[in-house]
Amino acid sequence: MIEGVIADFDEHAGWGLLAADDGETYFFHCVSIRGGGRHINVGVRVGATRSVGQRGHDEASDVHLLET
Repeated sequence: MIEGVIADFDEHAGWGLLAADDGETYFFHCVSIRGGGRHINVGVRVGATRSVGQRGHDEASDVHLLET
């Protein structure tokens, strides 16, 4: 499981970047947001699953808010 914060999210393009606690940055698409939402706020703390994207790079999937 990946934990970190949303570093960037482009609502029009539907993609974002998760800055993980492990020092890596993971791309994600809005379809990867749990619950089917099409928006997530920059700076919120999230968890996600590491998966391999279509181009063979690590991405974040099942992006969800963590309890604070």
